Amino acid sequence: MKKCTVHIVGLSPYSQSRKTDHVPMKDRESHDDYDKRVWRDKCTTTADGVVAIPAMGFKQALDSVAYKLGEKVPNRRGATYKNFFASGVLCEADAPIHANGKMLKPGDAHPVTISANADGVRGSGKRVPRTFPSFSTWEAEPQFIITDDIISQSVFEQHIKSCGMIVGVGRFRPEKGGLNGRFRVTKIEWEDIVL
Repeated sequence: MKKCTVHIVGLSPYSQSRKTDHVPMKDRESHDDYDKRVWRDKCTTTADGVVAIPAMGFKQALDSVAYKLGEKVPNRRGATYKNFFASGVLCEADAPIHANGKMLKPGDAHPVTISANADGVRGSGKRVPRTFPSFSTWEAEPQFIITDDIISQSVFEQHIKSCGMIVGVGRFRPEKGGLNGRFRVTKIEWEDIVL
């Protein structure tokens, strides 16, 4: 079993779209006014209030890239790495983001307003303006545990690097036809886990 820390640098803005049902609407507040008031609350944050990329965002991105690449596992009768990544890799915790030596908080975000589907379902009909937090410059250090030895260091590194370009993380990422959330891997640090 191995653990690795992946140092990544954003190549495009990172934007989040967390649900805001944890923030109640005020009496007689319209949906538009509510959205203008709570757009920063669409950020996922740590207990310290630092914006973080959810661990499951990285996990699902890696699972998706393993499916998309379809790379075959040697000596496994045509099996691909897809199922091995799904069951043998996990992201340890949400990854705080930072830029220029500063941990980023929701107040550091700039607003991006788009014409979104009113019910959140693509192509469903009525569109309304919605505002989301965006960070133009960002870095993070997600940590992964690889429990399946079939996933070698070189295989993992190839997949996480591809993940940054063809899947991405966050709202409007390449996997969903967008441009945001692309990243480049600058360094990977490995350590063995002894049980």
